[in-house]
Amino acid sequence: MPDRSFLDWPFLDDAHRDHAARLERWCEANLPADHGDVDAACRKLVAALGEAGWLLPTAVDPDDPRPLDVRTLCISRETLARHDGLADFAFAMQGLGTGAISLFGSPGQKEWLRKTRAGTALSAFALSEPRSGSDVANMEMTATRDGGDYVLSGEKTWISNGGIADVYCVFARTGEAPGAKGISAFVVPADTAGLTVAERLEVVASHPLARLAFNDVRVPASAMIGRPGEGFRIAMSVLDVFRSTVGAAALGFARRALDETVARVRERQLFGAPLFDLQMVQGHVADMALDVDAAALLIYRAAWVKDQGAARVTREAAMAKLYATDRAQAVIDKAVQLHGGDGVRRGHIVESLYREIRALRIYEGASDVQKVVIARQTMGA
Repeated sequence: MPDRSFLDWPFLDDAHRDHAARLERWCEANLPADHGDVDAACRKLVAALGEAGWLLPTAVDPDDPRPLDVRTLCISRETLARHDGLADFAFAMQGLGTGAISLFGSPGQKEWLRKTRAGTALSAFALSEPRSGSDVANMEMTATRDGGDYVLSGEKTWISNGGIADVYCVFARTGEAPGAKGISAFVVPADTAGLTVAERLEVVASHPLARLAFNDVRVPASAMIGRPGEGFRIAMSVLDVFRSTVGAAALGFARRALDETVARVRERQLFGAPLFDLQMVQGHVADMALDVDAAALLIYRAAWVKDQGAARVTREAAMAKLYATDRAQAVIDKAVQLHGGDGVRRGHIVESLYREIRALRIYEGASDVQKVVIARQTMGA
């Protein structure tokens, strides 16, 4: 039985505990999904999550635009990730993909949220480029004003839900000023003329990822999210909210690895006694449990601070994301080691966790970049 004692921490309230219990029951009944066709699996997962109401926390309600509850997002991602990494991915992209609309969108743009929250439309966050990942201010894609329209030209890459999304939040250079101050954000439906999938990208944990080409993609000026030149601030605000949830997904993976390891060392016999009787094994289990709890504290601290109304939680979110993803990697590596040959057997849960965790230390701010963020925040830069 997974450790649920963290739900009693003062960071969370009864609504969060109820959400966790109900989602846990749904996951036990519906997950893991069949990953044979990853595109079809993601569409099916989004539809199922939407039908059951689990996507409602991913975006604001257009009719009642209360702020996103980051603790609910974290609990959702942790729970889903513990059961099925692809289910977590499907949930997370509905939030990240529409984050700019939730935080800064016009009433017309927020009509998309009715579909994404219901699971009838998939969304994507199109920020990264071939020569601009962590260095967002260096992006090259352009959006040129032409009468009442903007014309988007360039490429985006490593786009989650790329090729299957119904709507993209796209960031492009509009040129109001050099660097970060010359970027704007746009809502671009997937069927807009000139938007094509240039390449599908295969990674170690199979998820729908793509490189997108924008060949003179024309959108109305009303597609801009916020005002001209606000794109960088919008992107950073979105990441400020969702970065903690990446840590929560890593925490879900780590908890599952710990649970699987506890079961393994209890039942596996070595030299006539349970594997757990070895003091070195006990040391590994202790390290894993410590990493899990420490990560959880940082994650729910960051989420709580944001939910209390903090304008920015850049430092707290960076700490949570960095620590949780790095330590989850260590926890899962220990789980693989303690499972022996089974730990690297294709299809074993621990082997799948080993493949799932690695990307989380890269996307939405690589670990080394998070250290820079934390240092600058600490120095007041």
